[in-house]
Amino acid sequence: MTVFGVHVGLQHTTADELRGVWRQIEELGFGWISVWDHFYGATGKPDDAACLEAVAMHAALACTTSKVRVGSLVYSVGYRHPAVLAKAITAIDQLSGGRADMGIGAGWAQVEYDAYGIPFPDAKTRLDQLEEGIQCLRGLLHDDVTDFAGQHFTLTEARNEPRPVQAKLPIWIGGGGEKRTLKIAARYADGWNVPFIAPDAFAHKNAILDEHCAAVGRDPNDIKRAINVGLAYTEESLQQQFGAISDFVRPGVLTGSHDEIMDRIGQYVDAGADQVNIALRAPFNLEAAARFSDALQLS
Repeated sequence: MTVFGVHVGLQHTTADELRGVWRQIEELGFGWISVWDHFYGATGKPDDAACLEAVAMHAALACTTSKVRVGSLVYSVGYRHPAVLAKAITAIDQLSGGRADMGIGAGWAQVEYDAYGIPFPDAKTRLDQLEEGIQCLRGLLHDDVTDFAGQHFTLTEARNEPRPVQAKLPIWIGGGGEKRTLKIAARYADGWNVPFIAPDAFAHKNAILDEHCAAVGRDPNDIKRAINVGLAYTEESLQQQFGAISDFVRPGVLTGSHDEIMDRIGQYVDAGADQVNIALRAPFNLEAAARFSDALQLS
């Protein structure tokens, strides 16, 4: 059964507005709400800095809702030590009564790293950090005691107590890199997420992930697959939501008539998507989310 969720941006909004948005999304029958991890807005401009911090808002999401899975797509491994992140996610799992998911990625928004003085190494190094970081997270979130000795992270008889409510809190990898990111996901992740690509591209990357699973002897069905898509019934709505990056995200935006949108969703499901998340950002168009919910009879 396909899960439908909403991925809510934290830019150009307030905590009060977000709490109202999250409540309405849950009432509309969606099964998932997630936050992103940015310090600046998504435009990449150095003066676009109106964005709320992710861990705090992930906790607020857990406390505001009562039914949905509460996730993150995805935390940047370069912003927080994975042990610190594991402790935070454990607390969020307790706040939510066992509804937390967490995602981790290599990070990409150099404007944020530069502004805050966080080292922004080359892609290989960031992916090395991701591969080590997810192993640390798996140990701390899934095991009682963890030892890990890597180039970037070290854990020595590390304990994460009290434990998460869930015996195996799901860990997602975010990103579409076929050589490293999907290989890391195949080996260590419980879920894989990628944003704003067309169904044929999703199918291609999904098949690559299956190949990586076969190479490490893992059942590909052990890994959930999710796509983040935009929702814009009109071109005006697309431009309002995404502005200068509209053409970049366009392949992964649901648009057109009811039948066209339903057909597009079917294409993603046929391509292997277990979960479809609508990416919403301020100004939030909850009328479109409600229309989408009605079309799918979620509530």
